[in-house]
Amino acid sequence: MVGIVSYGAYIPMLRMSRDVLGQVWGKSAGKGERAIANVDEDSITMAVEAVVDALGGMDRQKVDAIYFASVSAPYKEKQSASIVKAAADLRDDIDSADFGNSIRSGTNALNAALNAVKAGAAKKVAVVASDTRMPAPNSDFEPVFGDGAAAFIIGDSDVAVSVEGSYSVSSEFLDVWLKAKDRFHWTWEDRFIKDEGWERVLPEAIKGVMKKCGLAPKDFAKAVFNGADARSHGDVAKKVGLDAKTQVVAPLFDSVGDTGSAMAPMTLVQALEDAKPGDKILFANYGDGADAYVLQVQPQIENVRNRRGIKKHLASKAPLANYGIYLRMRDMMEWGPSVRPVRRSAVSFVWRERKAFYSAYGVKCRKCGGIQYPRQRACMYCLVDDQFEPIRLSDKTGKLFTYSIDERANEIILPLIRGVVDLDGGGRYYSQLTDRDPAKVEVGMPMELTFRLFFDGTREGTGFRNYMWKARPVRC
Repeated sequence: MVGIVSYGAYIPMLRMSRDVLGQVWGKSAGKGERAIANVDEDSITMAVEAVVDALGGMDRQKVDAIYFASVSAPYKEKQSASIVKAAADLRDDIDSADFGNSIRSGTNALNAALNAVKAGAAKKVAVVASDTRMPAPNSDFEPVFGDGAAAFIIGDSDVAVSVEGSYSVSSEFLDVWLKAKDRFHWTWEDRFIKDEGWERVLPEAIKGVMKKCGLAPKDFAKAVFNGADARSHGDVAKKVGLDAKTQVVAPLFDSVGDTGSAMAPMTLVQALEDAKPGDKILFANYGDGADAYVLQVQPQIENVRNRRGIKKHLASKAPLANYGIYLRMRDMMEWGPSVRPVRRSAVSFVWRERKAFYSAYGVKCRKCGGIQYPRQRACMYCLVDDQFEPIRLSDKTGKLFTYSIDERANEIILPLIRGVVDLDGGGRYYSQLTDRDPAKVEVGMPMELTFRLFFDGTREGTGFRNYMWKARPVRC
């Protein structure tokens, strides 16, 4: 039996109400809100969050491959999967690959993972889809696009959701595209896209997998697929004979937005959070064709309920009410020069300390048990030299010991808050605080670590993006 062993997801804390967009542009932008990645987040950092959520308590050394899917990867030539691998503290001797260029890349990666496990090339594969697509201001996409990620661990043991069958369709249909040097998306007329794209290709794949597996629409407890919009999503359901009210799981249009390659996978995570053993789930994903699957929920699903997933992330949010800050976060205007110095990082330094930056490793003294971060030659507690063993700190929580606030720092979202976190089990972590409300920061508050963008190579003039773990108030 091959299928989903575990699942996870991530939704950024920040949300922008569509009423804000309506007020800025003087027109209706629809209802609800969209999830906005913070200034120190991108598709890589969100992927790390989703993968760690999916791993929840599993032995990370048993993951044999990681596949990263995105149409908004920060690098055009530099693998993102390898960075996610390092941040999730997976083995070095595993296969890593990026999938892109289509919002179907999430299930392209899923197909590759299923095939790898079936062939015996891997026992467990982490698959993650993550996107932070940037819409043009005042475009039809601006109220629609949202940010988020979903991850699955694929394996052949302890399977929570088995894959009973699949069917794929490839199509050269051109609907939405982004050329190599484009910053914002192009699209053709929406009615044509829905008629000839979504509502023709997606039903073809869904009907194909049902015929292949000898199933009818009534056999499914739930159906999950992406859509161009809510109306088109409902029209696809009708074309394949599904009841939109009782069977179809609505995508997160009103609460998160269209998350690109992560949209269908995130909706599947939402469905699995309420799924019961024995349920059959129809799962399909559109983009340059379509993939469709028949999934069967197994009793093992009860052992992976303790994920943050979709529900807990939806409940943990903060408003981004200022459109100007949003433009600044996305660097979508020309700004005046800053008098403050530019911060820079060196590739050689980041490489030398990669275990500390990417995997948040400190050291534990073999003599006294004291934990330090970053690593040093001498133990600050018992003063013995070079008697350490590595210890991962990224999954530890703690309490805020002290903090400082800088209102005049060279930061996009002021103030800059730095803090010292006393980690549970020992050790201290010195860090910037992210995803925080300055009015609510207080000594003793629970804290956790999150993988974030520390320096943006474009803004800081370094040419590369520097990631490391920051502290934030515990979410969910």
